[in-house]
Amino acid sequence: MLVLGIDPGIAITGYGLIRTDRHNEYVLQDYGVITTPAGIEEGARLEMLYDQMTDLIHLHRPDYGALEKLFFQKNVRTANSVGQARGVAMLTLAQAKCPVREYTPNEIKQTVCGYGNAGKAQVQRMVQALLQLAELPKPDDAADALAVAITHIHHQAFDSLTERA
Repeated sequence: MLVLGIDPGIAITGYGLIRTDRHNEYVLQDYGVITTPAGIEEGARLEMLYDQMTDLIHLHRPDYGALEKLFFQKNVRTANSVGQARGVAMLTLAQAKCPVREYTPNEIKQTVCGYGNAGKAQVQRMVQALLQLAELPKPDDAADALAVAITHIHHQAFDSLTERA
């Protein structure tokens, strides 16, 4: 199973692709960020995000997509642009017939760190440990996307076990 985790944003969208092997161990496929330049029209930025997400999905062909839910933002403008980026990511995955599941930041932190109020540095360190990386995954948007993919793998494994029971 190959999972594409996404931490959406209009300026920076983190992505992380993790495959599980037959022993349910993580195999890191790819991670990074998609960036769009500031100072251009928002619609053009969303189109750039769409094009790059489409290329990423066609290159890797994930079995599942997992997104961080927009939980709460104090800045309404930021919340709107993150919501638009989430919509682009969901559309791109839907067009590729890739099932999507969403997780709140607290669900992700709880799954990866065992503590729902863990900080960004703790999430990065746990992602590094779980994926057996020599260095911290950077930038933190990419680390967050990897954490989203790990969360989906855990939830998918639990769902499979409960279905069999």
